[in-house]
Amino acid sequence: MTAPLYGLVLAGGRSKRMGRDKAAIAIGGSTQLERAIGLISNLVARSFVSVRSDQQGDPLRAPYAQIVDAGDVQGPIAGLRAAQLAHPDVAWLVLAIDLPLLDAATLQNLIARRDPERVATAYKSSHDDLPEPLCAIYEPAAAPAIAAWLAAGRNCPRKFLIQSDTLLLDQPNPQSLDNVNTPAELAAATAPPDTAAANPRELKVQYFALLREQAGRRDEAVVTRAATPRELFTELSARHGFTLGTEHLKVAVNTEFADWSRPLAAGDTVVFIPPVAGG
Repeated sequence: MTAPLYGLVLAGGRSKRMGRDKAAIAIGGSTQLERAIGLISNLVARSFVSVRSDQQGDPLRAPYAQIVDAGDVQGPIAGLRAAQLAHPDVAWLVLAIDLPLLDAATLQNLIARRDPERVATAYKSSHDDLPEPLCAIYEPAAAPAIAAWLAAGRNCPRKFLIQSDTLLLDQPNPQSLDNVNTPAELAAATAPPDTAAANPRELKVQYFALLREQAGRRDEAVVTRAATPRELFTELSARHGFTLGTEHLKVAVNTEFADWSRPLAAGDTVVFIPPVAGG
Protein backbone atom coordinates (compact mmCIF):
# COMPACT_ATOMS: atom_id res chain seq x y z
CA MET A 1 0.00 0.00 0.00
CA THR A 2 1.31 3.43 -0.90
CA ALA A 3 1.95 5.57 2.17
CA PRO A 4 0.07 8.86 2.52
CA LEU A 5 2.01 11.93 1.47
CA TYR A 6 2.57 14.80 3.91
CA GLY A 7 4.32 18.07 3.14
CA LEU A 8 7.14 19.75 5.06
CA VAL A 9 8.32 23.29 4.35
CA LEU A 10 11.79 23.82 5.80
CA ALA A 11 11.69 27.23 7.48
CA GLY A 12 14.10 26.68 10.39
CA GLY A 13 17.28 28.04 8.86
CA ARG A 14 19.16 31.02 10.25
CA SER A 15 19.53 32.80 6.87
CA LYS A 16 23.04 34.01 7.75
CA ARG A 17 24.15 34.63 4.18
CA MET A 18 20.93 36.43 3.29
CA GLY A 19 21.17 38.65 6.37
CA ARG A 20 17.43 38.44 7.07
CA ASP A 21 14.81 35.74 7.51
CA LYS A 22 14.33 34.12 4.09
CA ALA A 23 10.86 32.90 5.07
CA ALA A 24 9.72 36.51 5.53
CA ILE A 25 11.00 37.84 2.21
CA ALA A 26 8.06 39.03 0.12
CA ILE A 27 7.99 38.10 -3.56
CA GLY A 28 4.99 38.96 -5.69
CA GLY A 29 2.95 40.09 -2.69
CA SER A 30 3.46 36.95 -0.56
CA THR A 31 6.21 35.91 1.78
CA GLN A 32 8.29 32.94 0.72
CA LEU A 33 6.71 30.94 3.53
CA GLU A 34 3.18 31.80 2.42
CA ARG A 35 4.06 30.96 -1.17
CA ALA A 36 5.61 27.61 -0.27
CA ILE A 37 2.64 26.59 1.86
CA GLY A 38 0.30 27.65 -0.91
CA LEU A 39 2.15 25.51 -3.45
CA ILE A 40 2.27 22.40 -1.30
CA SER A 41 -0.92 22.37 0.76
CA ASN A 42 -3.33 21.28 -2.00
CA LEU A 43 -1.02 18.46 -3.12
CA VAL A 44 -0.60 16.58 0.15
CA ALA A 45 -2.82 15.12 2.88
CA ARG A 46 -1.35 17.42 5.56
CA SER A 47 1.29 20.13 5.53
CA PHE A 48 3.67 21.35 8.22
CA VAL A 49 6.31 24.00 8.71
CA SER A 50 9.67 22.86 10.06
CA VAL A 51 10.94 25.29 12.73
CA ARG A 52 13.63 25.60 15.36
CA SER A 53 12.44 25.50 18.96
CA ASP A 54 12.95 29.26 19.33
CA GLN A 55 10.73 29.98 16.30
CA GLN A 56 7.53 28.33 17.54
CA GLY A 57 5.94 31.61 18.62
CA ASP A 58 7.16 33.62 15.65
CA PRO A 59 4.12 35.46 14.19
CA LEU A 60 5.04 34.44 10.64
CA ARG A 61 5.21 30.72 11.47
CA ALA A 62 2.64 30.48 14.29
CA PRO A 63 -0.47 30.20 12.05
CA TYR A 64 0.75 26.91 10.57
CA ALA A 65 1.03 23.39 11.95
CA GLN A 66 4.64 22.98 13.04
CA ILE A 67 7.23 20.29 13.56
CA VAL A 68 10.17 21.33 15.72
CA ASP A 69 13.64 20.37 14.47
CA ALA A 70 15.37 17.45 16.13
CA GLY A 71 17.71 19.23 18.54
CA ASP A 72 20.66 16.88 18.17
CA VAL A 73 20.79 17.12 14.36
CA GLN A 74 22.29 19.94 12.30
CA GLY A 75 21.19 21.31 8.93
CA PRO A 76 18.10 20.75 6.77
CA ILE A 77 18.05 17.05 7.55
CA ALA A 78 17.05 18.00 11.13
CA GLY A 79 13.60 18.99 9.92
CA LEU A 80 13.11 15.82 7.92
CA ARG A 81 14.28 13.62 10.81
CA ALA A 82 11.90 15.35 13.24
CA ALA A 83 9.03 14.88 10.78
CA GLN A 84 9.81 11.19 10.38
CA LEU A 85 9.85 10.73 14.15
CA ALA A 86 6.52 12.54 14.50
CA HIS A 87 4.79 10.62 11.69
CA PRO A 88 6.83 7.50 10.85
CA ASP A 89 4.31 5.83 8.55
CA VAL A 90 3.97 8.56 5.94
CA ALA A 91 6.04 9.80 3.03
CA TRP A 92 7.30 13.38 3.14
CA LEU A 93 7.39 15.90 0.33
CA VAL A 94 10.17 18.16 1.60
CA LEU A 95 10.42 21.68 0.26
CA ALA A 96 13.04 24.35 0.92
CA ILE A 97 11.79 27.83 1.76
CA ASP A 98 14.10 29.62 -0.70
CA LEU A 99 12.86 28.52 -4.14
CA PRO A 100 11.25 31.66 -5.60
CA LEU A 101 11.06 30.18 -9.13
CA LEU A 102 9.37 26.93 -8.12
CA ASP A 103 6.06 26.32 -9.89
CA ALA A 104 3.14 24.03 -9.17
CA ALA A 105 3.79 21.97 -12.31
CA THR A 106 7.20 20.94 -10.98
CA LEU A 107 5.66 19.65 -7.75
CA GLN A 108 2.79 17.94 -9.56
CA ASN A 109 5.24 16.15 -11.84
CA LEU A 110 7.32 14.99 -8.86
CA ILE A 111 4.24 13.55 -7.15
CA ALA A 112 2.87 11.95 -10.33
CA ARG A 113 6.15 10.15 -10.95
CA ARG A 114 6.78 9.18 -7.34
CA ASP A 115 7.99 5.60 -6.89
CA PRO A 116 6.90 4.37 -3.43
CA GLU A 117 9.08 1.27 -3.83
CA ARG A 118 12.22 3.41 -3.75
CA VAL A 119 13.70 5.21 -0.75
CA ALA A 120 13.09 8.58 -2.38
CA THR A 121 12.06 10.37 -5.55
CA ALA A 122 13.98 13.53 -6.41
CA TYR A 123 14.92 15.82 -9.25
CA LYS A 124 18.37 16.01 -10.76
CA SER A 125 19.98 19.40 -10.47
CA SER A 126 19.93 21.21 -13.80
CA HIS A 127 23.46 22.37 -12.98
CA ASP A 128 25.30 19.13 -12.19
CA ASP A 129 22.78 16.23 -12.40
CA LEU A 130 23.16 15.49 -8.67
CA PRO A 131 20.00 14.97 -6.56
CA GLU A 132 18.10 17.99 -5.33
CA PRO A 133 17.34 16.94 -1.73
CA LEU A 134 15.14 19.87 -0.74
CA CYS A 135 12.39 19.33 -3.28
CA ALA A 136 12.03 15.59 -2.96
CA ILE A 137 9.78 12.84 -1.64
CA TYR A 138 11.14 10.60 1.11
CA GLU A 139 9.29 7.33 1.63
CA PRO A 140 8.82 5.73 5.09
CA ALA A 141 11.73 3.40 4.24
CA ALA A 142 13.99 6.44 4.31
CA ALA A 143 13.48 6.94 8.04
CA PRO A 144 15.65 4.06 9.37
CA ALA A 145 18.20 4.74 6.63
CA ILE A 146 18.47 8.40 7.66
CA ALA A 147 18.69 7.40 11.33
CA ALA A 148 21.65 5.16 10.47
CA TRP A 149 23.15 7.91 8.29
CA LEU A 150 23.02 10.36 11.19
CA ALA A 151 24.33 7.81 13.67
CA ALA A 152 27.39 7.43 11.44
CA GLY A 153 28.09 11.16 11.81
CA ARG A 154 26.79 12.21 8.40
CA ASN A 155 24.10 14.80 7.79
CA CYS A 156 24.22 15.84 4.11
CA PRO A 157 20.84 15.00 2.52
CA ARG A 158 22.25 15.20 -1.02
CA LYS A 159 24.91 12.61 -0.28
CA PHE A 160 22.26 10.47 1.40
CA LEU A 161 20.21 10.48 -1.82
CA ILE A 162 23.29 9.73 -3.92
CA GLN A 163 24.01 6.62 -1.87
CA SER A 164 20.38 5.49 -1.57
CA ASP A 165 17.85 3.85 -3.88
CA THR A 166 16.63 7.16 -5.28
CA LEU A 167 14.58 7.69 -8.42
CA LEU A 168 16.04 10.73 -10.18
CA LEU A 169 13.92 12.80 -12.54
CA ASP A 170 14.70 15.57 -15.01
CA GLN A 171 13.24 18.92 -14.06
CA PRO A 172 10.41 20.06 -16.34
CA ASN A 173 11.52 23.65 -15.70
CA PRO A 174 15.35 23.83 -15.42
CA GLN A 175 15.25 27.01 -13.29
CA SER A 176 12.48 25.96 -10.90
CA LEU A 177 14.82 24.71 -8.17
CA ASP A 178 17.33 27.56 -8.24
CA ASN A 179 17.55 28.62 -4.62
CA VAL A 180 18.53 32.01 -3.20
CA ASN A 181 20.92 32.28 -0.28
CA THR A 182 22.29 35.80 -0.72
CA PRO A 183 20.88 39.22 -1.60
CA ALA A 184 22.62 39.01 -4.99
CA GLU A 185 21.01 35.67 -5.78
CA LEU A 186 17.62 37.03 -4.69
CA ALA A 187 18.01 40.08 -6.93
CA ALA A 188 18.99 37.92 -9.90
CA ALA A 189 16.12 35.48 -9.37
CA THR A 190 13.47 38.18 -9.04
CA ALA A 191 14.75 40.65 -11.65
CA PRO A 192 12.37 41.55 -14.49
CA PRO A 193 12.66 39.09 -17.37
CA ASP A 194 13.97 41.71 -19.77
CA THR A 195 17.15 42.30 -17.76
CA ALA A 196 20.39 40.46 -18.50
CA ALA A 197 20.71 39.22 -14.92
CA ALA A 198 17.45 37.32 -15.24
CA ASN A 199 18.63 35.34 -18.25
CA PRO A 200 20.43 32.09 -17.39
CA ARG A 201 23.72 31.67 -19.18
CA GLU A 202 26.00 28.68 -19.64
CA LEU A 203 29.59 29.06 -18.47
CA LYS A 204 32.55 26.72 -18.20
CA VAL A 205 34.27 26.68 -14.81
CA GLN A 206 37.70 25.22 -14.09
CA TYR A 207 39.09 24.32 -10.66
CA PHE A 208 42.62 23.82 -9.39
CA ALA A 209 44.31 22.43 -6.27
CA LEU A 210 42.06 22.46 -3.17
CA LEU A 211 39.00 23.64 -5.10
CA ARG A 212 39.38 20.74 -7.54
CA GLU A 213 39.52 18.30 -4.61
CA GLN A 214 36.46 19.79 -2.93
CA ALA A 215 34.42 20.00 -6.14
CA GLY A 216 35.45 16.48 -7.12
CA ARG A 217 36.14 17.54 -10.69
CA ARG A 218 38.53 19.59 -12.85
CA ASP A 219 35.84 21.52 -14.66
CA GLU A 220 32.11 21.69 -15.19
CA ALA A 221 29.53 23.45 -17.32
CA VAL A 222 27.08 25.48 -15.25
CA VAL A 223 23.87 27.28 -16.10
CA THR A 224 23.62 30.30 -13.85
CA ARG A 225 22.14 33.74 -13.35
CA ALA A 226 25.31 34.93 -11.61
CA ALA A 227 26.29 38.27 -13.11
CA THR A 228 29.88 38.38 -11.82
CA PRO A 229 32.63 35.94 -10.80
CA ARG A 230 31.94 36.80 -7.16
CA GLU A 231 28.27 35.81 -7.45
CA LEU A 232 29.26 32.68 -9.37
CA PHE A 233 31.77 31.64 -6.73
CA THR A 234 29.21 32.21 -3.97
CA GLU A 235 26.77 29.94 -5.80
CA LEU A 236 29.36 27.23 -6.43
CA SER A 237 30.75 27.48 -2.90
CA ALA A 238 27.30 26.69 -1.51
CA ARG A 239 27.01 23.74 -3.88
CA HIS A 240 30.46 22.21 -3.34
CA GLY A 241 31.30 23.33 0.20
CA PHE A 242 34.43 25.30 -0.67
CA THR A 243 36.43 26.30 2.40
CA LEU A 244 38.34 29.17 0.78
CA GLY A 245 36.85 32.63 0.37
CA THR A 246 37.37 35.02 -2.52
CA GLU A 247 39.94 36.93 -0.48
CA HIS A 248 42.24 33.89 -0.84
CA LEU A 249 41.68 33.39 -4.57
CA LYS A 250 42.36 34.91 -7.95
CA VAL A 251 39.92 34.65 -10.81
CA ALA A 252 40.51 34.55 -14.55
CA VAL A 253 37.91 34.93 -17.28
CA ASN A 254 38.76 33.69 -20.76
CA THR A 255 42.46 33.19 -19.83
CA GLU A 256 42.92 36.72 -18.42
CA PHE A 257 43.02 37.69 -14.75
CA ALA A 258 39.86 39.59 -13.92
CA ASP A 259 38.19 41.61 -11.21
CA TRP A 260 35.59 39.82 -9.10
CA SER A 261 32.95 42.31 -10.30
CA ARG A 262 33.62 41.79 -14.02
CA PRO A 263 30.33 41.12 -15.90
CA LEU A 264 29.97 37.57 -17.18
CA ALA A 265 28.62 36.59 -20.57
CA ALA A 266 27.36 33.32 -22.01
CA GLY A 267 30.21 31.07 -23.10
CA ASP A 268 32.80 32.56 -20.75
CA THR A 269 35.39 30.27 -19.17
CA VAL A 270 35.96 31.13 -15.52
CA VAL A 271 38.93 29.83 -13.57
CA PHE A 272 39.22 30.06 -9.79
CA ILE A 273 42.85 29.93 -8.70
CA PRO A 274 43.78 29.17 -5.07
CA PRO A 275 47.20 29.82 -3.51
CA VAL A 276 49.86 27.36 -4.59
CA ALA A 277 50.28 26.04 -1.03
CA GLY A 278 46.51 25.74 -0.49
CA GLY A 279 46.43 28.37 2.26
